[in-house]
Amino acid sequence: MGGMRTAGDLVLRMQMTRAMRLDEAKKYVADKLGVTVEDLSDNIKMDKIRRKRGLGRIRPAVNEVTDLQAKANIAELLDIKINSVEKFGF
Repeated sequence: MGGMRTAGDLVLRMQMTRAMRLDEAKKYVADKLGVTVEDLSDNIKMDKIRRKRGLGRIRPAVNEVTDLQAKANIAELLDIKINSVEKFGF
């Protein structure tokens, strides 16, 4: 998985915040996104999913979510706390 190009950043967040093992974190993220674990590493599918759900992208287009809004969307999707989101009240 390639970070924001796929779902690597989301999987890593679950590993760090919930101490999940890699396979468990992948399954959790895939279930939350409604995709298969294999889809998590597909650049094309994940780009569409990230754009649709406002989860941030490497090269955002005009009128896409801001970095902080993307973090807020990630926090809501994965049911986790992200300090910067909490601090600024998103």
